[in-house]
Amino acid sequence: MKKLYIIFIISVFITGCDNNLDIDPTNTLTPETLLEDPDNLDRLLLAAYAFGDNHHAGEFQTVSELLANEGDLAFRGTFAEFFQFERKEVIATNGFVRFLWANSYRSINLCNIVLDNLDLVEDPQERAQLEGEAKFLRGLLYFEMVRYFALPYETGGNNSQLGLPVVFDAVTDVSQLTYPSRNTVEEVYSQVLSDLQDAYTLLPPDNGFRADAYAAQAVLARVYLQQGNFAAARDASDDVLQNSGHALAPDLPSAFNNEADGIEDIFAWQITTQDGSNSFNTYWATIQFGGRSQTADVTVEPPFFDIFSGLDDRASFFYSGNGTTVSSKWQGQFANVPFIRLAEMHLIRAEGNFREGTSLGLAPETEINALRARSNATPIIGLSLQDILEERQRELAFEGHRFHDAKRLQQDIGGQPYNAPNLVMPIPQDDIDTNPNLEQNPGYNN
Repeated sequence: MKKLYIIFIISVFITGCDNNLDIDPTNTLTPETLLEDPDNLDRLLLAAYAFGDNHHAGEFQTVSELLANEGDLAFRGTFAEFFQFERKEVIATNGFVRFLWANSYRSINLCNIVLDNLDLVEDPQERAQLEGEAKFLRGLLYFEMVRYFALPYETGGNNSQLGLPVVFDAVTDVSQLTYPSRNTVEEVYSQVLSDLQDAYTLLPPDNGFRADAYAAQAVLARVYLQQGNFAAARDASDDVLQNSGHALAPDLPSAFNNEADGIEDIFAWQITTQDGSNSFNTYWATIQFGGRSQTADVTVEPPFFDIFSGLDDRASFFYSGNGTTVSSKWQGQFANVPFIRLAEMHLIRAEGNFREGTSLGLAPETEINALRARSNATPIIGLSLQDILEERQRELAFEGHRFHDAKRLQQDIGGQPYNAPNLVMPIPQDDIDTNPNLEQNPGYNN
Protein backbone atom coordinates (compact mmCIF):
# COMPACT_ATOMS: atom_id res chain seq x y z
CA MET A 1 0.00 0.00 0.00
CA LYS A 2 1.26 3.48 -0.80
CA LYS A 3 2.32 5.92 1.87
CA LEU A 4 1.01 9.45 2.22
CA TYR A 5 3.94 11.78 1.68
CA ILE A 6 3.03 15.40 2.30
CA ILE A 7 5.80 17.02 0.27
CA PHE A 8 3.64 20.01 -0.60
CA ILE A 9 2.73 21.74 2.66
CA ILE A 10 -0.34 23.89 2.25
CA SER A 11 -0.45 27.27 3.93
CA VAL A 12 -3.47 29.43 3.15
CA PHE A 13 -2.40 32.94 4.02
CA ILE A 14 -5.02 35.09 5.67
CA THR A 15 -2.64 37.81 6.86
CA GLY A 16 -0.60 40.38 5.00
CA CYS A 17 3.07 39.92 4.04
CA ASP A 18 5.99 42.29 3.83
CA ASN A 19 5.77 43.95 0.41
CA ASN A 20 9.55 44.25 0.27
CA LEU A 21 9.94 40.50 0.33
CA ASP A 22 9.23 39.44 -3.24
CA ILE A 23 10.42 35.82 -3.05
CA ASP A 24 7.43 33.49 -3.07
CA PRO A 25 7.93 30.32 -1.02
CA THR A 26 7.70 27.24 -3.21
CA ASN A 27 5.81 25.20 -0.65
CA THR A 28 2.88 27.53 -0.08
CA LEU A 29 -0.27 28.66 -1.82
CA THR A 30 -1.45 32.25 -1.63
CA PRO A 31 -5.10 33.16 -2.20
CA GLU A 32 -4.09 34.64 -5.57
CA THR A 33 -2.46 31.45 -6.85
CA LEU A 34 -4.60 28.91 -5.03
CA LEU A 35 -7.22 28.47 -7.71
CA GLU A 36 -5.07 28.98 -10.80
CA ASP A 37 -4.36 25.23 -11.00
CA PRO A 38 -7.08 22.59 -10.41
CA ASP A 39 -4.38 20.23 -9.15
CA ASN A 40 -4.17 22.45 -6.10
CA LEU A 41 -7.53 21.07 -4.95
CA ASP A 42 -5.93 17.66 -4.52
CA ARG A 43 -3.04 19.23 -2.66
CA LEU A 44 -5.52 20.92 -0.33
CA LEU A 45 -7.10 17.54 0.34
CA LEU A 46 -3.70 16.08 1.20
CA ALA A 47 -3.31 18.91 3.71
CA ALA A 48 -6.76 18.13 5.13
CA TYR A 49 -5.68 14.51 5.57
CA ALA A 50 -2.51 15.76 7.27
CA PHE A 51 -4.49 17.84 9.76
CA GLY A 52 -6.73 14.81 10.32
CA ASP A 53 -3.66 12.72 11.02
CA ASN A 54 -2.63 15.27 13.65
CA HIS A 55 -5.66 14.66 15.83
CA HIS A 56 -7.14 11.32 14.72
CA ALA A 57 -3.93 9.31 14.98
CA GLY A 58 -4.09 9.10 18.75
CA GLU A 59 -4.99 12.53 20.18
CA PHE A 60 -8.79 12.29 20.07
CA GLN A 61 -8.65 8.63 21.13
CA THR A 62 -6.34 9.18 24.09
CA VAL A 63 -8.59 11.96 25.34
CA SER A 64 -11.55 9.54 25.05
CA GLU A 65 -9.81 6.82 27.03
CA LEU A 66 -8.75 9.21 29.80
CA LEU A 67 -12.18 10.83 30.09
CA ALA A 68 -13.72 7.36 30.44
CA ASN A 69 -11.08 6.07 32.82
CA GLU A 70 -12.32 4.68 36.12
CA GLY A 71 -9.09 3.07 37.31
CA ASP A 72 -8.25 0.83 34.35
CA LEU A 73 -5.56 3.29 33.23
CA ALA A 74 -3.06 5.65 34.78
CA PHE A 75 -1.62 8.78 33.21
CA ARG A 76 2.05 9.06 34.18
CA GLY A 77 3.11 11.75 31.70
CA THR A 78 3.95 15.39 32.20
CA PHE A 79 1.11 17.11 30.33
CA ALA A 80 -1.08 18.88 32.87
CA GLU A 81 -3.86 19.04 30.27
CA PHE A 82 -4.09 15.25 30.16
CA PHE A 83 -4.42 15.07 33.94
CA GLN A 84 -7.48 17.30 33.51
CA PHE A 85 -9.05 14.73 31.18
CA GLU A 86 -8.39 11.87 33.57
CA ARG A 87 -9.81 13.82 36.52
CA LYS A 88 -12.78 15.11 34.51
CA GLU A 89 -11.71 18.66 35.43
CA VAL A 90 -11.02 20.20 32.02
CA ILE A 91 -10.72 23.99 31.84
CA ALA A 92 -11.53 26.26 28.89
CA THR A 93 -7.87 27.18 28.37
CA ASN A 94 -6.74 23.54 28.02
CA GLY A 95 -4.15 23.56 25.23
CA PHE A 96 -5.13 20.17 23.80
CA VAL A 97 -8.78 21.18 23.61
CA ARG A 98 -7.75 24.28 21.66
CA PHE A 99 -5.54 22.14 19.41
CA LEU A 100 -8.33 19.66 18.64
CA TRP A 101 -10.86 22.42 17.92
CA ALA A 102 -8.53 24.58 15.80
CA ASN A 103 -7.04 21.76 13.74
CA SER A 104 -10.48 20.30 13.06
CA TYR A 105 -11.79 23.59 11.72
CA ARG A 106 -8.62 24.13 9.67
CA SER A 107 -9.23 20.79 8.01
CA ILE A 108 -12.94 21.56 7.53
CA ASN A 109 -12.01 24.86 5.87
CA LEU A 110 -9.70 23.08 3.43
CA CYS A 111 -12.54 20.69 2.58
CA ASN A 112 -14.87 23.65 2.04
CA ILE A 113 -12.38 25.28 -0.33
CA VAL A 114 -12.24 22.08 -2.36
CA LEU A 115 -16.02 21.74 -2.44
CA ASP A 116 -16.48 25.38 -3.38
CA ASN A 117 -14.22 25.06 -6.42
CA LEU A 118 -15.04 21.69 -7.94
CA ASP A 119 -16.01 23.37 -11.21
CA LEU A 120 -12.27 23.84 -11.87
CA VAL A 121 -12.00 20.08 -12.46
CA GLU A 122 -13.13 18.97 -15.90
CA ASP A 123 -12.95 15.19 -15.51
CA PRO A 124 -16.23 13.95 -13.91
CA GLN A 125 -14.59 10.97 -12.19
CA GLU A 126 -11.84 13.08 -10.68
CA ARG A 127 -14.38 15.69 -9.60
CA ALA A 128 -16.54 13.05 -7.91
CA GLN A 129 -13.56 11.62 -6.08
CA LEU A 130 -12.44 15.02 -4.79
CA GLU A 131 -15.97 15.80 -3.64
CA GLY A 132 -16.29 12.42 -1.95
CA GLU A 133 -13.02 12.70 -0.06
CA ALA A 134 -13.75 16.26 1.06
CA LYS A 135 -17.18 15.25 2.33
CA PHE A 136 -15.76 12.15 4.02
CA LEU A 137 -13.24 14.22 5.96
CA ARG A 138 -15.71 16.98 6.81
CA GLY A 139 -18.37 14.53 7.98
CA LEU A 140 -15.84 12.58 10.03
CA LEU A 141 -14.54 15.73 11.70
CA TYR A 142 -17.97 17.05 12.62
CA PHE A 143 -18.88 13.65 14.05
CA GLU A 144 -15.76 13.42 16.20
CA MET A 145 -16.13 16.97 17.44
CA VAL A 146 -19.84 16.87 18.28
CA ARG A 147 -19.25 13.83 20.50
CA TYR A 148 -16.77 15.82 22.60
CA PHE A 149 -17.98 19.40 22.50
CA ALA A 150 -21.73 18.85 22.96
CA LEU A 151 -24.09 17.00 25.25
CA PRO A 152 -24.69 13.47 23.93
CA TYR A 153 -27.14 12.57 21.20
CA GLU A 154 -30.35 11.28 22.76
CA THR A 155 -32.10 8.50 20.87
CA GLY A 156 -35.69 9.51 20.22
CA GLY A 157 -35.15 13.07 21.42
CA ASN A 158 -35.24 16.30 19.43
CA ASN A 159 -31.54 16.92 20.24
CA SER A 160 -31.95 20.67 20.38
CA GLN A 161 -28.96 20.96 22.74
CA LEU A 162 -26.13 23.10 21.39
CA GLY A 163 -23.74 21.33 19.03
CA LEU A 164 -21.11 22.96 16.81
CA PRO A 165 -21.01 25.74 14.26
CA VAL A 166 -21.64 24.00 10.92
CA VAL A 167 -19.58 26.04 8.49
CA PHE A 168 -19.76 25.86 4.70
CA ASP A 169 -17.91 29.08 3.83
CA ALA A 170 -14.51 28.63 2.18
CA VAL A 171 -12.12 31.09 3.81
CA THR A 172 -8.90 32.04 1.99
CA ASP A 173 -8.61 35.61 3.22
CA VAL A 174 -9.18 37.30 6.55
CA SER A 175 -11.86 39.51 5.00
CA GLN A 176 -14.01 36.40 4.53
CA LEU A 177 -14.07 35.48 8.20
CA THR A 178 -17.48 35.20 9.83
CA TYR A 179 -18.61 34.61 13.40
CA PRO A 180 -20.98 31.66 13.33
CA SER A 181 -23.15 30.53 16.22
CA ARG A 182 -23.60 26.93 17.28
CA ASN A 183 -26.03 24.65 15.46
CA THR A 184 -28.00 22.06 17.42
CA VAL A 185 -26.77 18.52 17.92
CA GLU A 186 -29.55 17.33 15.59
CA GLU A 187 -28.38 19.69 12.85
CA VAL A 188 -24.76 18.59 13.23
CA TYR A 189 -25.68 14.91 13.01
CA SER A 190 -27.85 15.63 9.96
CA GLN A 191 -24.85 17.24 8.25
CA VAL A 192 -22.59 14.34 9.26
CA LEU A 193 -25.02 11.84 7.73
CA SER A 194 -25.44 13.93 4.58
CA ASP A 195 -21.68 14.27 4.04
CA LEU A 196 -20.90 10.61 4.68
CA GLN A 197 -23.81 9.30 2.61
CA ASP A 198 -22.67 11.51 -0.28
CA ALA A 199 -19.10 10.28 0.20
CA TYR A 200 -20.28 6.67 0.04
CA THR A 201 -22.03 7.36 -3.27
CA LEU A 202 -19.20 9.40 -4.80
CA LEU A 203 -16.09 7.46 -3.78
CA PRO A 204 -14.75 4.40 -5.57
CA PRO A 205 -14.71 1.01 -3.79
CA ASP A 206 -10.90 1.13 -3.69
CA ASN A 207 -8.95 4.37 -3.35
CA GLY A 208 -5.48 3.29 -2.30
CA PHE A 209 -4.41 4.76 1.01
CA ARG A 210 -7.13 7.43 0.91
CA ALA A 211 -10.78 7.17 1.93
CA ASP A 212 -12.94 4.94 -0.24
CA ALA A 213 -16.66 4.17 -0.30
CA TYR A 214 -16.36 1.53 2.41
CA ALA A 215 -14.44 3.84 4.72
CA ALA A 216 -17.42 6.21 4.48
CA GLN A 217 -19.84 3.34 5.08
CA ALA A 218 -17.85 2.17 8.10
CA VAL A 219 -17.94 5.62 9.67
CA LEU A 220 -21.66 5.73 8.94
CA ALA A 221 -22.02 2.47 10.89
CA ARG A 222 -20.35 4.23 13.84
CA VAL A 223 -22.66 7.22 13.52
CA TYR A 224 -25.80 5.08 13.37
CA LEU A 225 -24.64 3.10 16.41
CA GLN A 226 -24.03 6.32 18.35
CA GLN A 227 -27.56 7.45 17.45
CA GLY A 228 -29.11 4.17 18.54
CA ASN A 229 -30.23 3.45 14.97
CA PHE A 230 -29.33 -0.22 15.26
CA ALA A 231 -30.93 -1.41 12.03
CA ALA A 232 -29.01 1.14 9.98
CA ALA A 233 -25.79 0.38 11.87
CA ARG A 234 -26.30 -3.32 11.17
CA ASP A 235 -26.92 -2.74 7.47
CA ALA A 236 -23.96 -0.40 6.99
CA SER A 237 -21.53 -2.72 8.77
CA ASP A 238 -22.88 -5.70 6.84
CA ASP A 239 -22.21 -3.87 3.56
CA VAL A 240 -18.59 -3.31 4.61
CA LEU A 241 -18.17 -6.90 5.77
CA GLN A 242 -19.72 -8.39 2.64
CA ASN A 243 -18.33 -6.14 -0.06
CA SER A 244 -15.20 -4.21 0.97
CA GLY A 245 -12.73 -7.05 0.42
CA HIS A 246 -11.28 -6.66 3.91
CA ALA A 247 -10.87 -9.59 6.31
CA LEU A 248 -9.75 -10.10 9.88
CA ALA A 249 -6.00 -10.31 10.32
CA PRO A 250 -4.96 -13.91 11.02
CA ASP A 251 -3.89 -13.11 14.58
CA LEU A 252 -4.00 -10.16 16.97
CA PRO A 253 -0.40 -8.91 16.50
CA SER A 254 -0.95 -8.75 12.72
CA ALA A 255 -3.71 -6.16 13.20
CA PHE A 256 -1.34 -3.56 14.69
CA ASN A 257 2.04 -1.89 14.22
CA ASN A 258 2.04 -2.30 10.45
CA GLU A 259 4.06 0.01 8.19
CA ALA A 260 1.52 -0.54 5.40
CA ASP A 261 -2.23 -0.94 5.64
CA GLY A 262 -3.18 -4.45 6.66
CA ILE A 263 -6.04 -6.54 5.36
CA GLU A 264 -8.12 -5.53 8.39
CA ASP A 265 -7.64 -1.78 7.95
CA ILE A 266 -10.71 -0.19 6.37
CA PHE A 267 -9.05 3.19 6.87
CA ALA A 268 -5.71 4.00 8.47
CA TRP A 269 -3.77 7.22 8.97
CA GLN A 270 -0.52 7.02 7.04
CA ILE A 271 2.67 7.50 9.06
CA THR A 272 6.22 7.60 7.71
CA THR A 273 9.60 8.71 8.98
CA GLN A 274 9.03 11.96 7.03
CA ASP A 275 5.34 12.65 7.62
CA GLY A 276 2.58 12.01 10.09
CA SER A 277 2.59 11.62 13.84
CA ASN A 278 1.57 8.42 15.61
CA SER A 279 0.28 9.97 18.83
CA PHE A 280 -0.86 6.58 20.09
CA ASN A 281 2.79 5.57 20.09
CA THR A 282 3.82 8.86 21.69
CA TYR A 283 1.55 8.40 24.72
CA TRP A 284 1.03 4.63 24.94
CA ALA A 285 4.52 3.23 24.25
CA THR A 286 7.70 3.20 26.30
CA ILE A 287 10.77 5.07 25.10
CA GLN A 288 12.12 1.74 23.86
CA PHE A 289 9.43 1.77 21.17
CA GLY A 290 9.34 5.52 20.46
CA GLY A 291 7.25 6.75 23.40
CA ARG A 292 8.02 9.58 25.79
CA SER A 293 9.20 7.74 28.91
CA GLN A 294 10.46 4.51 30.40
CA THR A 295 7.03 3.70 31.81
CA ALA A 296 4.84 5.05 28.96
CA ASP A 297 2.59 8.04 29.59
CA VAL A 298 -0.57 5.90 29.66
CA THR A 299 -0.31 2.56 31.42
CA VAL A 300 -2.78 -0.26 31.95
CA GLU A 301 -3.70 -0.97 35.56
CA PRO A 302 -4.82 -4.27 37.20
CA PRO A 303 -8.60 -3.53 37.25
CA PHE A 304 -8.66 -3.59 33.44
CA PHE A 305 -7.96 -7.33 33.37
CA ASP A 306 -11.17 -8.13 35.26
CA ILE A 307 -13.00 -8.20 31.90
CA PHE A 308 -11.14 -11.37 30.90
CA SER A 309 -11.89 -14.94 31.95
CA GLY A 310 -10.38 -18.08 30.51
CA LEU A 311 -8.01 -18.19 27.57
CA ASP A 312 -7.75 -15.01 25.46
CA ASP A 313 -4.70 -13.70 23.61
CA ARG A 314 -5.93 -10.15 24.19
CA ALA A 315 -5.31 -10.59 27.93
CA SER A 316 -1.59 -11.02 27.27
CA PHE A 317 -1.08 -8.47 24.47
CA PHE A 318 1.02 -6.27 26.75
CA TYR A 319 4.64 -5.71 27.71
CA SER A 320 6.54 -4.43 30.72
CA GLY A 321 7.45 -0.76 30.91
CA ASN A 322 9.85 -0.44 33.85
CA GLY A 323 7.39 -1.64 36.45
CA THR A 324 4.29 -0.78 34.45
CA THR A 325 2.01 -2.67 32.06
CA VAL A 326 1.78 -1.25 28.55
CA SER A 327 -0.45 -2.18 25.61
CA SER A 328 1.30 -3.86 22.68
CA LYS A 329 -1.12 -2.23 20.22
CA TRP A 330 1.02 0.88 19.84
CA GLN A 331 4.65 -0.26 19.62
CA GLY A 332 5.37 0.98 16.07
CA GLN A 333 6.60 4.58 16.08
CA PHE A 334 6.29 4.85 12.29
CA ALA A 335 3.47 2.37 11.89
CA ASN A 336 0.21 3.35 10.26
CA VAL A 337 -2.57 4.06 12.74
CA PRO A 338 -5.63 1.84 12.15
CA PHE A 339 -8.65 4.12 12.49
CA ILE A 340 -11.39 1.73 11.42
CA ARG A 341 -10.73 -2.01 11.72
CA LEU A 342 -12.93 -4.76 10.37
CA ALA A 343 -13.26 -6.18 13.89
CA GLU A 344 -15.34 -3.13 14.79
CA MET A 345 -17.74 -3.87 11.93
CA HIS A 346 -18.26 -7.41 13.27
CA LEU A 347 -19.08 -5.97 16.68
CA ILE A 348 -21.49 -3.40 15.26
CA ARG A 349 -23.28 -5.96 13.09
CA ALA A 350 -23.55 -8.39 16.00
CA GLU A 351 -25.01 -5.72 18.29
CA GLY A 352 -27.38 -4.46 15.60
CA ASN A 353 -28.60 -7.97 14.84
CA PHE A 354 -29.01 -8.81 18.51
CA ARG A 355 -31.03 -5.67 19.28
CA GLU A 356 -33.18 -6.10 16.16
CA GLY A 357 -33.68 -9.85 16.60
CA THR A 358 -32.13 -10.59 13.20
CA SER A 359 -29.20 -12.57 11.80
CA LEU A 360 -28.11 -10.52 8.77
CA GLY A 361 -24.77 -11.91 7.61
CA LEU A 362 -24.26 -14.03 10.71
CA ALA A 363 -26.18 -14.84 13.86
CA PRO A 364 -24.85 -12.66 16.70
CA GLU A 365 -23.45 -15.55 18.73
CA THR A 366 -21.71 -17.01 15.69
CA GLU A 367 -20.25 -13.62 14.83
CA ILE A 368 -18.93 -12.88 18.30
CA ASN A 369 -17.39 -16.33 18.60
CA ALA A 370 -15.75 -16.00 15.18
CA LEU A 371 -14.13 -12.79 16.38
CA ARG A 372 -13.11 -14.40 19.67
CA ALA A 373 -11.55 -17.31 17.79
CA ARG A 374 -9.00 -14.92 16.27
CA SER A 375 -7.69 -14.38 19.82
CA ASN A 376 -8.03 -18.05 20.81
CA ALA A 377 -10.74 -17.10 23.29
CA THR A 378 -13.22 -19.62 24.65
CA PRO A 379 -16.56 -19.53 22.78
CA ILE A 380 -19.55 -17.91 24.48
CA ILE A 381 -22.65 -20.06 24.86
CA GLY A 382 -25.98 -18.27 25.31
CA LEU A 383 -24.90 -14.84 24.11
CA SER A 384 -26.36 -11.77 25.86
CA LEU A 385 -26.23 -8.06 25.04
CA GLN A 386 -23.84 -7.61 27.94
CA ASP A 387 -21.53 -10.21 26.37
CA ILE A 388 -21.45 -8.17 23.15
CA LEU A 389 -20.73 -4.92 24.99
CA GLU A 390 -17.95 -6.54 27.01
CA GLU A 391 -16.50 -7.98 23.83
CA ARG A 392 -16.27 -4.42 22.49
CA GLN A 393 -14.25 -3.49 25.56
CA ARG A 394 -11.89 -6.42 25.11
CA GLU A 395 -11.41 -6.05 21.36
CA LEU A 396 -11.38 -2.25 21.01
CA ALA A 397 -9.54 -1.42 24.24
CA PHE A 398 -7.30 1.67 24.07
CA GLU A 399 -8.58 2.67 20.61
CA GLY A 400 -10.78 5.57 21.73
CA HIS A 401 -14.25 3.97 21.94
CA ARG A 402 -14.86 3.63 25.68
CA PHE A 403 -16.02 7.21 26.37
CA HIS A 404 -18.45 7.27 23.45
CA ASP A 405 -19.83 3.83 24.31
CA ALA A 406 -20.50 4.93 27.87
CA LYS A 407 -22.41 7.96 26.60
CA ARG A 408 -24.55 6.10 24.09
CA LEU A 409 -25.32 3.42 26.70
CA GLN A 410 -26.07 6.12 29.30
CA GLN A 411 -23.58 4.67 31.75
CA ASP A 412 -22.11 6.60 34.65
CA ILE A 413 -18.47 7.59 34.25
CA GLY A 414 -16.47 7.91 37.43
CA GLY A 415 -19.66 8.09 39.48
CA GLN A 416 -21.07 10.88 37.31
CA PRO A 417 -24.04 10.62 34.93
CA TYR A 418 -23.25 10.20 31.23
CA ASN A 419 -24.59 13.69 30.46
CA ALA A 420 -22.78 15.57 33.24
CA PRO A 421 -21.52 18.99 32.09
CA ASN A 422 -17.91 18.20 32.99
CA LEU A 423 -18.00 15.22 30.60
CA VAL A 424 -18.40 17.72 27.74
CA MET A 425 -15.35 19.62 26.55
CA PRO A 426 -15.39 23.40 26.84
CA ILE A 427 -15.38 25.55 23.73
CA PRO A 428 -11.80 26.93 23.74
CA GLN A 429 -11.63 30.21 25.59
CA ASP A 430 -9.78 31.90 22.71
CA ASP A 431 -12.74 31.24 20.44
CA ILE A 432 -15.25 32.41 23.04
CA ASP A 433 -13.26 35.65 23.40
CA THR A 434 -13.06 36.33 19.65
CA ASN A 435 -16.49 35.13 18.50
CA PRO A 436 -19.35 36.93 20.29
CA ASN A 437 -21.85 34.47 18.80
CA LEU A 438 -20.34 31.37 20.41
CA GLU A 439 -22.08 30.20 23.57
CA GLN A 440 -19.92 28.35 26.10
CA ASN A 441 -20.90 24.94 27.44
CA PRO A 442 -22.47 24.85 30.93
CA GLY A 443 -20.02 24.93 33.81
CA TYR A 444 -17.20 26.71 31.96
CA ASN A 445 -18.28 30.35 32.12
CA ASN A 446 -15.97 32.66 34.02
